Amino acid sequence: MAPALPLLTAEEQGMLAGDAGPATALGMRLVVGVARATGAERLVEVASAHGDGCLYHGAAGLEFTERLVEFGGRVRVRTTLNVGSLDLLHPGTVRADAALDTNARRLMDAHVALGCEPTWSCAPYQAGHRPSIGSHVAWAESNAIAFVNSVLGARTDRYGDFLDLAAAITGRVPFAGLHQDEGRRAELVLDLSGVPGELLDHDAAWPAVGALLGDLAGTRVAALVGLPGDLTDGGTTEDRLKALGATAASTGGVALFHVIGVTPEASTLGAVARSGAPVIPVTAADLRAARDRLSTVTEGRLDAVSLGTPHFSVAEFAALASALAGGPAFARSLTVYVSTSRAVLEQARALGYADTVEGAGARIVTDTCTYVTPVLDPGVRTVMTNSGKWAWYAPANLGIDTVLGSLPECVASARAGEVVRDGRLWG
Repeated sequence: MAPALPLLTAEEQGMLAGDAGPATALGMRLVVGVARATGAERLVEVASAHGDGCLYHGAAGLEFTERLVEFGGRVRVRTTLNVGSLDLLHPGTVRADAALDTNARRLMDAHVALGCEPTWSCAPYQAGHRPSIGSHVAWAESNAIAFVNSVLGARTDRYGDFLDLAAAITGRVPFAGLHQDEGRRAELVLDLSGVPGELLDHDAAWPAVGALLGDLAGTRVAALVGLPGDLTDGGTTEDRLKALGATAASTGGVALFHVIGVTPEASTLGAVARSGAPVIPVTAADLRAARDRLSTVTEGRLDAVSLGTPHFSVAEFAALASALAGGPAFARSLTVYVSTSRAVLEQARALGYADTVEGAGARIVTDTCTYVTPVLDPGVRTVMTNSGKWAWYAPANLGIDTVLGSLPECVASARAGEVVRDGRLWG
């Protein structure tokens, strides 16, 4: 027997029947199909969406999106867009052949034709798309999902290509998973109170925490205790939580984590954790092992340094510009890439940070990401990065070696042309 349809409102029944046009009907068929598969009893309206299907992976995504345009589709809610396969602001940055260039542009254009915002960023929360606490949204892209759930306290399940646009066009998703209170409760607890504060003030510790979280939690919700302070400079900043969540979503499948005393839902452990959730103590040695899992080499010559995955924020541009001010330029033997959104780049230019970064020899990349499109020079074999996500995916995607370091370590290494890291804090 086929699963029963979820309970639909009269408006939703009309959308499914085609009253709002063929694009909405197609979207509703997808949403209702997923609701049936997950056992959702009803749908829920969403306040916004973030689409992930802008990268060109083949004909299916392009044909689906262009068909929605042909059907007269328009998004019902604010919908920002993830990275595409081209840097539209800097032509020639992506080494695309004619077919990729044409199809990638068509796919990006089709999303805009549906009424989506051309943000072209994996971090729309840095470009003003910040849903309110408790609001239901339909976000795709793994780090964006983890951030909007965990740091902003909005509610989304994991949505990917096709379903993201279906949700944006219908304004509906199944009321299931992380949209529900019960689905957001932590099933395990990581206790970092035994990790020295000096190590947690090292930027590279946060992707290491994320790698460990992803390994231990998989797709489960987890709570973390013992991390410093509130969302302030020198404590658990948004950029550090961004790094943590992006790495946890990559090495595992984490879509929501709670930091006790920091993130919106986690005033206390009891407020977010299931009764009897196991508590796992974390040591500096555990974090060192997690960091080392994100590096395929630990020393030697570098061909490039890649920063900004997820996309660089204004605060990260400020920190990089400060580290570069008055110092030597980058070594000529390597190239430094800084990936960011066009919205953040506009602010960084206005504040003078982008000029400082480019003056030191860095190449700024927008609209795409250097581990999923052919941006790096063909001869690149070893890359240092401050991103756990980049370090996790690049070896398989690009066939290169990676080494993870903090932003200051990346700057020192870029100047030296070889890996420079300080291991003293790691025990």
